[in-house]
Amino acid sequence: MEFITGVKPTDTKEISDILAQETAGCVKMNGFIHTIRHMGEIAFVVLRKREGLVQCVYEEGVTEAGLKELKEGMTVEVEGILHEEERAPQGFEVRLTKIIILTSPKEGAILPLPISKWKMKTSLETKLNYRPISLRNIRERAIFKIQEGIIRGFRDFLYSQGFTEIRTPKIVAGNAEGGANVFKLEYFGSKAFLAQSPQFYKQTMVGVYDRVFEAAPVFRAEKHNTTRHLNEYTSMDFEMGYIDGFEDIMAMETQMLTFVFAFLKEQYAKELKLLEVTLPDTARIPAVRFDEAKVLVSEKYNRKIKNPYDLEPEEEVLIGKYFKEEYQSDFVFVTHYPSKKRPFYAMDDPTDPKFTLSFDLLFKGMEITTGGQRIHDYDAQVAKMMARGMNPEEFANFLMIHKHGMPPHGGLGIGLERLTMKLLDEQNVRETTMFPRDLSRLEP
Repeated sequence: MEFITGVKPTDTKEISDILAQETAGCVKMNGFIHTIRHMGEIAFVVLRKREGLVQCVYEEGVTEAGLKELKEGMTVEVEGILHEEERAPQGFEVRLTKIIILTSPKEGAILPLPISKWKMKTSLETKLNYRPISLRNIRERAIFKIQEGIIRGFRDFLYSQGFTEIRTPKIVAGNAEGGANVFKLEYFGSKAFLAQSPQFYKQTMVGVYDRVFEAAPVFRAEKHNTTRHLNEYTSMDFEMGYIDGFEDIMAMETQMLTFVFAFLKEQYAKELKLLEVTLPDTARIPAVRFDEAKVLVSEKYNRKIKNPYDLEPEEEVLIGKYFKEEYQSDFVFVTHYPSKKRPFYAMDDPTDPKFTLSFDLLFKGMEITTGGQRIHDYDAQVAKMMARGMNPEEFANFLMIHKHGMPPHGGLGIGLERLTMKLLDEQNVRETTMFPRDLSRLEP
């Protein structure tokens, strides 16, 4: 009888194994042939592994394989002698004695992109058309390792603050955010939608766990084609109960961002260096009222206020510029958005109901977060629905939480791809989306 007892030991080494042992000697590794550089009597065969590149040295008459048999895209297993080499990617190289070809690309297949180059110097559209290949580029891979680090830091921080991670449905019967920008589905004869946000379920679960979070896809059927919008993106959401005000939500996000950037610095230093990322300071993030922010940038940059109820993208840029110039901050909270432009569950400011106890967080002139305090009282929520011409009976499941008691609560949603985009100073959110879905792209 055979029993499976755990991960099977292997004699092949990873980069971290070699760096940890700090000794010379014979080693066995596997990986993709990333590139081959011919140097006369020797050649550098560079392997691509999950942790980075490994420089291997092929010598005619020493290595048991014909150099002409090797080509980019092959997966191989190699054996050789370790040598220190400060000019190599990891500070060492493997002087090859043996190469075994594991798999080979289809005969005649030519790589559509120069993935071994630092920058592929091709259009974004071409990179996306050949996404399974372009993601093998070292720089492209580093982008999504940074994104992994953001999610890990987000989770770790919220766990440390007593939050519970939840999973909410993405096929829903109701439209949480209002408007017509929803993907409609036929669901066994019933009407359904792809979720625009986990809002109703986040609030529901505050009544269960007090503090909850989720990192998951959301869907917006907006017919746009801009550098900042996607039809599917990853939303990092949290919701927390027993708050004194929406300022508690902003404070939690500020501390979360500080934790995430420190985590990136510690765990993803290699990728940060590779992408030349300068992490922003989030120790103190300024906050300004919506109406005051519009006046500030209007006066300083001589720009007429066109829409009193919302921020246009150009205004966001100017607000970001203002607070960078005046307060040396890449971030700014814009608070008290007009009630007219916020969802029905946003709590109105009791001192002036034309505004809400809500906020956006701008990062380098772009909104990456929307959040605020929610209505927790049943009668107040029903009254606001009716004032907007909504039928409360259509939201019976949502109103159930209010009817049976809810604490003062609030929360937010952060666009992961936008946050990554601005952190890396990319110009298009598709650069920081692994497989973008937009108005014209449904594959790969």
